[in-house]
Amino acid sequence: MNHNARPVFYEFFAGGGMARIGLGESWSCAFANDFDPVKAATYRANFADADEHFHTGDVFALEAADLPGQADLAWASSPCQDFSLAGARAGLHGGRSSAFFGFWRLVEALDAEGRAPTTIVIENVVGLLTSHRGEDFTALCQALADQGYSFGALEIDAAHFTPQSRPRVFVVATRAPTDGLTGQGPFHSRAVREAAARLPQALKDRWLWWALPAPPARNTDLSTVLEPDDAVEWRSDAATMALLDLMAPAHRASVDARVASGERAVGGVFRRMRGGEQRAEVRFDGLAGCLRTPRGGSSRQTLLVIDKGVVRSRLVTPREGARLMGLPDGYALPRSATAGLHVIGDGVAAPAVRWLAEHLLAPLAARKTAALAAE
Repeated sequence: MNHNARPVFYEFFAGGGMARIGLGESWSCAFANDFDPVKAATYRANFADADEHFHTGDVFALEAADLPGQADLAWASSPCQDFSLAGARAGLHGGRSSAFFGFWRLVEALDAEGRAPTTIVIENVVGLLTSHRGEDFTALCQALADQGYSFGALEIDAAHFTPQSRPRVFVVATRAPTDGLTGQGPFHSRAVREAAARLPQALKDRWLWWALPAPPARNTDLSTVLEPDDAVEWRSDAATMALLDLMAPAHRASVDARVASGERAVGGVFRRMRGGEQRAEVRFDGLAGCLRTPRGGSSRQTLLVIDKGVVRSRLVTPREGARLMGLPDGYALPRSATAGLHVIGDGVAAPAVRWLAEHLLAPLAARKTAALAAE
């Protein structure tokens, strides 16, 4: 166990290091990994000590010996598209391809050596709570319980902190004392409550309702993170008109009303398939839609800017995306816009991590240290 002033963490599937930024300088990173070379290069560009602890490669290629010491925290933002745990009747080594299993076998190996992390955070899309009728989430909880962890889940939307709608589930599992950290809280969404209710009794007995407080009201909106109008590339008038033509009547009426007002308005637009037809949907609530990786035209978020009756459109820039993730302007992005959006779209909102760390992860680390000192 770490007895230094700063608690120690491992960061798996680290991407560009956004969880590390959220944890901040009060935590010490002993190990980080990601298999994606673009993300790895971005991590290295942003952390001067990366050569000391960052490993580029598949998590399945790692061994417990690659992980130094014993961590207070292991953070795992495993890929959401392959998080499937249900049906592993042969146990967690039953040949599953999900990246989670590469991470989990390391936890098991560390535990066998008496140096498992005290606390684990598994961050993923909210669909984790319901995939395969909830069987994936139950399997995850069973894996945690089998290693002696108690656990709970929180649904935290980045919109509490930055002007981006980005709900994510954070499963926090620990072996540390939890006195004073449980009770009612604002992040026990309906999806979380229903997922907990579906668990078998033996897992319910290990469930913890983390009492994370509500953050103060956000004081920024989408317009505050944008680059100046004269510093960005706008789409042609024809492209903007084609986008408007894809809108359903209600969305087009929302645009027309703002054109008629003459005032400036900024909206985020996504193209989606609705009833077999492609539609453009706009929101003017001060939030961007959830940032995604640029794997196709429909995944690229567009901005609609209306000013003095004129409608223009353009794509979100990587720097704007970084701001929507709560990253400082000094955060080094890849030169390619596509690569930058790839790193950003796969990340975790740093302010959400910061809130979680301040009100739960740091107290858990302190309680464990105090418990050891009392022995």
